[in-house]
Amino acid sequence: MLATSGMMALALTACSSSGGKQTTEAASAPASAAGTPTMTVAFITHAAPGDTFWDLVRKGAEAAAAKGNIKLEYQADPDGANQANLVQTAIDKKVDGIAVTLAKPDAMKANVEKALKGGVPVVALNGGIDQWKSMGVLEYFGQDEKIAGEAAGARLKQDGAKKALCVIQEQGHVGLEARCDGTKASFPDTEKIYVTGTDMPSVQAAITSKLQQDSSIDRVLTLGAPFALTAVKSVKDASSSAKVVTFDTNKELVTAIKNGQVEWAVDQQPFLQGYLAVDSLWLYKTNGNVIGGGQATLTGPAFIDKTNVAAVEQFAASGTR
Repeated sequence: MLATSGMMALALTACSSSGGKQTTEAASAPASAAGTPTMTVAFITHAAPGDTFWDLVRKGAEAAAAKGNIKLEYQADPDGANQANLVQTAIDKKVDGIAVTLAKPDAMKANVEKALKGGVPVVALNGGIDQWKSMGVLEYFGQDEKIAGEAAGARLKQDGAKKALCVIQEQGHVGLEARCDGTKASFPDTEKIYVTGTDMPSVQAAITSKLQQDSSIDRVLTLGAPFALTAVKSVKDASSSAKVVTFDTNKELVTAIKNGQVEWAVDQQPFLQGYLAVDSLWLYKTNGNVIGGGQATLTGPAFIDKTNVAAVEQFAASGTR
């Protein structure tokens, strides 16, 4: 199930940014779901409240858990130290496996390595593509954010853009920085702006202010679907002619592409990331399988725009893209 990293790929056949639910929730399937004993997997992300991307990741994880007779324990915290503490809690509970994001790898490293030394298999997803191997993690599922950023930059150039504003909603997040840096590598006239992603009114105000200050900006590139939808409001508030493009999708974003409010989205298939992370731990525990041959299993990037949005619309409507 290895997805290619083709920078301009448009074909989208599998399911496709931090879930609003932050509490631990155990979801166990009946024993008939798989002919294997029940196992417990801790699924620990850096999700911030209200970011719908992680709802999609979580749905994928829950689907794999239901199939594999897995008790799934989901927890999230955007603070690196707090997320690392959740890993320690999982170790103390003697879970059978851990799936974790490594958006703040320096904060996560010690406890991830502690889990591995204690015999708990760990897989990574979504963040930390440049760090997972050095930590000894078994597998990685996600997109190469630098490649994705380069693809976005190439698309901006192809579209005839003049200047892009790249909006980073979480300072210190290695993946988000890589997206903007990759975009700038392909499209040099890209400027970063940092906003507080957990305060959407301030995000809207910051983007509006920047557009009012610099009328040469003709593209606003956001790094998550909710921020793209907010940027649409900012463009209107600023009386700007800038177009909005983004990374990642949700149901409302797909509708915005269909309606022409957002030009395109770079899709990394979050449902697939969650599904593969949990399923890989089941395969490892029940059959000794390791996916990827020592390399990251890529789930993106691919573009969703008006030419192919209909192909994913039905899946977005059901909450899996």
